[in-house]
Amino acid sequence: MNRIHFIAVFLLISTINSVASSLDVDLLSKYNVTWNSPSQDHNGSMPIGNGDTGMNVWVEQNGDLVLLLSKTDAWSENAALLKLGRVRLSFSPNPFADGKTFNQTLQLRTSDILIRAGEGEKEFGVHIWVDANNPVIHVSTVSKSEHDVSAKLDVWRKQKRELKDNELNRVYGLQSAPFPVYSYPDTVCEGYEDQIVWYHRNQHSIWQDNLKHQGMEAFIQQSSDPLMNLTFGGGIIGEGLKNDSPDRLVSTSPQKNFDIAIYPLTSQTETEQEWLETLESNIKRFSANNLHDDLTKHFAWWDEFWNRSWIYVKGSDEAETVTRGYVLQRWVTACAGRGRFPIKFNGSIFTVDGDGFDADYRRWGGPYWWQNTRLPYWPMLACGDFDLMPPLFKMYQDMTPLAEFRTQTWFGHPGAFIGETVYTWGMYNNENYGWERDPDLPVSELTNTYIRREYTASLELLAMMIDYYHYTMDEAFLNDALLPMSDSYLAFWDKHYETNQDGYLVMYPAQALETLQDAKNPTPDVAGLHWVLKRLLALSEEQATESRIAFWGNLLKKIPPLITKDTDEGEIIAGAEATYAPPGNSENPELYTVFPFRLFGVEKVGIELARRTFMQRKNRGPVGWRQDDTQAAYLGLTDIAKDYLVKRASTKHDGSRFSAFWGPNFDWVPDQDHGGNLMKALQTMLLQTDDGKIYLTPAWPDDWDAEFKLHAPMQTTIEGKIKNGEITSLIVQPESRKKDVVIVEE
Repeated sequence: MNRIHFIAVFLLISTINSVASSLDVDLLSKYNVTWNSPSQDHNGSMPIGNGDTGMNVWVEQNGDLVLLLSKTDAWSENAALLKLGRVRLSFSPNPFADGKTFNQTLQLRTSDILIRAGEGEKEFGVHIWVDANNPVIHVSTVSKSEHDVSAKLDVWRKQKRELKDNELNRVYGLQSAPFPVYSYPDTVCEGYEDQIVWYHRNQHSIWQDNLKHQGMEAFIQQSSDPLMNLTFGGGIIGEGLKNDSPDRLVSTSPQKNFDIAIYPLTSQTETEQEWLETLESNIKRFSANNLHDDLTKHFAWWDEFWNRSWIYVKGSDEAETVTRGYVLQRWVTACAGRGRFPIKFNGSIFTVDGDGFDADYRRWGGPYWWQNTRLPYWPMLACGDFDLMPPLFKMYQDMTPLAEFRTQTWFGHPGAFIGETVYTWGMYNNENYGWERDPDLPVSELTNTYIRREYTASLELLAMMIDYYHYTMDEAFLNDALLPMSDSYLAFWDKHYETNQDGYLVMYPAQALETLQDAKNPTPDVAGLHWVLKRLLALSEEQATESRIAFWGNLLKKIPPLITKDTDEGEIIAGAEATYAPPGNSENPELYTVFPFRLFGVEKVGIELARRTFMQRKNRGPVGWRQDDTQAAYLGLTDIAKDYLVKRASTKHDGSRFSAFWGPNFDWVPDQDHGGNLMKALQTMLLQTDDGKIYLTPAWPDDWDAEFKLHAPMQTTIEGKIKNGEITSLIVQPESRKKDVVIVEE
């Protein structure tokens, strides 16, 4: 980027921020993150990304600018999500020396990081952005005086080494494997004069052994290994930079500005050469773009993103804390939400070194836990962030043929189910399935009792997909994804259990989440079936076909009613019809009737029963994956929802500088469950939708003012202001939906 282009960058940013600040509803710039000193280490990093490629960015005390690179599809031989690598930029003379002015700002509206240092003739700036529309990272420098720059690739995967003891948590599922587990090295290519090229290539894979161990050998022939030969890495180039070693570029002469571009790539290729040729083609293609045009389009994408929806809460320091948490969590979600795979609950793509291990480490490793994975996704509906949801749906849709094959192989009947903990291809990890198994143990039996018969994921996924359809009215999604998947996953429930003399399914052996591990007719599943089937039955014959509607109706007749029980404080919902073992985890299965399966709530029959149930819940607390604040909001328990939400928004990771790096709680940093619940709780306090109605302020505190824009079903947006407990402005689009708005008053 020449100096004219770089100045144009700052002019564009200034213009966009000026326009944004003039908008009455847009308070976004207030929540930009600014640091006035360099960071100690990786714990002082800022996240940034384009939805697929991400970085943790920080300036160290010695003046080095460090970029920790990540990607949503960088899966290792062991199905662990690895980093791409780390790039260290050094400048001479050092603009970040002790005592010099320093400013590092994450600008949310323009999705870039600006770093400034020095004053007068020694003023120095760095502009960092990950192109929203192309797979390119840009780092540009500008100074009033000439400077030199070097770009060094730091490689920590240098040799094959065995993973042992606690480090095996990074490859969760292989801890008790009857063979050694290894981490494999990266390759830094030699022979380049003006670029750094490196990659990690999987020449081993756990995929086949995973399927064989779980009785799925026959499926191997009709599928393909998603890990073998998967190659990920990138290339680094910069005008005026030459190699002085394969892993370092240096400036050939001092200049006032430099532009360094990083081109990440993940591809599954037959040969290394094919991957290198693809990278070369990408570099040639994207480096030919007009950088000013790319930046303008990048700004436009993010401007549209932020204008889709917002919630700005005012009235107190607590309100500001909640707003900051909401805004920054949505930012982190968007930075990792448009890749090939869903957001990892245990750190997303923004993990750093921790527990004494390198940046590839994360507790709970590479598998996806449904009950964790879902939580960043529920808030996307009200945000209107529909483009972030397909990676979740696609992963589970792609694994449906395997799920159908497994159901037939394991149980001898049609249908499919989603396991609670699965690799990207759909199988349990072998640790949960059981490495050491009794020869008489059925192939269908897991040794891990926490998830052995937990099938609720199938129903909640369908519930989320139904909501997605109602919000978007996307008929292609209905026909190509929702209806075919509902055929498979509901067939499982129809075929898997016998019926009693009253014609009701007897769901046993079964379990209620991870907590009631030996239960009959678990409430989450009973509630989920009622919720999903009734909503599917609301579709017309033109949408769903007569045969589907008949099947849903017949299955609904077989679903038992919810079970209640008497207590000293009155009747409450039970977690299951019967339980035969003590609790094994700290969930509240009975409250799945409130969320995610919204059988009870504001303006619904039975809310007092649900409120009593909530007040008598055994497990409490607004941290991690616990959903108390969201469930309180659905029940109109304003004070509890507010108190819990403030506590959640005030609880960041002590060791991280970025205020929306939560955790580790039950999982890892940054904890995406914690932030996802924060977003969902705030939205639910402000807006709830069901049965064609839009309920506003169902759990909203009188002492909180707000400006908001949120989405509702039927392609509806609701924009408004709240002042002193009253809605003072309301715009509903389309206007025909205004008649469906109900303002809830306590």
